[in-house]
Amino acid sequence: MARVSDQDLADVLGTRETPSLEFKRTAKREGRRGDAVGNAVCAMANDLANRGGGDILIGVGDDGYPVGEVDTSDRALLALTDLRDDGRILDRPSLTVQRAVYRGRPVVHIHVEASATPPVRFEGVVWVRPGPTTRRATRDDERVLAERRRANDGPFDSRTVPGAALDDLDLDLFRRGYLPAMVDVDVIEENGRPLFQQLASLHLTSPEEIPTALGLLTVGFDPSSRIPGAYVQFVRFQGTGLDAPVSDDQELRHNLVDTAARLETVLRGHLHTRLVGDGFRETPRPDYPFEALREVTMNALMHRNYETSYAPVRIAWFEDRIEVTNPGGPYGQVRTDNFHRVTDYRNPSLAAAMKGLGYVNRFGRGIGRIRAALERNGNPPAEFQVDESSWAVTLRRAAT
Repeated sequence: MARVSDQDLADVLGTRETPSLEFKRTAKREGRRGDAVGNAVCAMANDLANRGGGDILIGVGDDGYPVGEVDTSDRALLALTDLRDDGRILDRPSLTVQRAVYRGRPVVHIHVEASATPPVRFEGVVWVRPGPTTRRATRDDERVLAERRRANDGPFDSRTVPGAALDDLDLDLFRRGYLPAMVDVDVIEENGRPLFQQLASLHLTSPEEIPTALGLLTVGFDPSSRIPGAYVQFVRFQGTGLDAPVSDDQELRHNLVDTAARLETVLRGHLHTRLVGDGFRETPRPDYPFEALREVTMNALMHRNYETSYAPVRIAWFEDRIEVTNPGGPYGQVRTDNFHRVTDYRNPSLAAAMKGLGYVNRFGRGIGRIRAALERNGNPPAEFQVDESSWAVTLRRAAT
């Protein structure tokens, strides 16, 4: 899996802890909630010292010397790599984990890239490394991180939207729903920050109080008024073709929270469930497993191209199938031939918000969950059509 570096890292990184180098004796969790490695990864991603990220060496004591035996098995490396995808660190960090040599002894080396969209949180808490120690961020630390973002830097979802104002945001929804979902409750109580700082810290506005695309998408009253393609079109056909009569046609022009709630009602309302007998036992079986519908629609909202396309996410429900299409082809490391096993994020802050709000369970698991849910319910495998400008997923109805 991972290779051992030929060069001794002591010659490359140094022998003392710095804002960009941290030593850990072990990768084990500390206490009920503590996770020293998770805190350190979060701090390196925040990169308060502006060093471009940082490195964590597991198996090295505070004195800079290896502690002895350290688990460098593939299983241990995979467990650490899981920090990237398990959703406890938001926005999702970019990191690598590999075996290495430090002062002649084997260690685990984690390299973390600086985030383009700070502040990053681990389990709802912002961690920074202003010197050779990792600590919770102060209000001023968070302000520095928020101000480091620039309107035209980074992904589209972190940029401000021309013409948008605070009046476009549902601030009551932000206070009662979004904020407690994204930030540890103790941090909210301790910091006592004003509203504009809370919004900027969570990437919903700039420090100048201008809403970002993320702010409009997640808590905006009508995101499509500023981002034209930010809505869902649902059509129910009474047949198998586009020329069939339409029994339901809706446009969902709501923020993420309200869209998810409305989508659940619409999709469940069109599901038909029958009883399937097995001897004396009968079990309910829907035409489509709701878990698969949720994954398909939420992933469409997460990965679509909001920047240059005005087309909506489209859900076409026919008698024999459901087709979900969204604008935006493969992004970053994803290609048409590897999309089922490689994940990258066009909208990283939106992905983080959806994880925090509970619409996504883990990163990079959507296609696998869709396939598994369909198989359990007796549906044919999902059909994916991916080209340079769009995605389409077709779910076939379970056999009667």
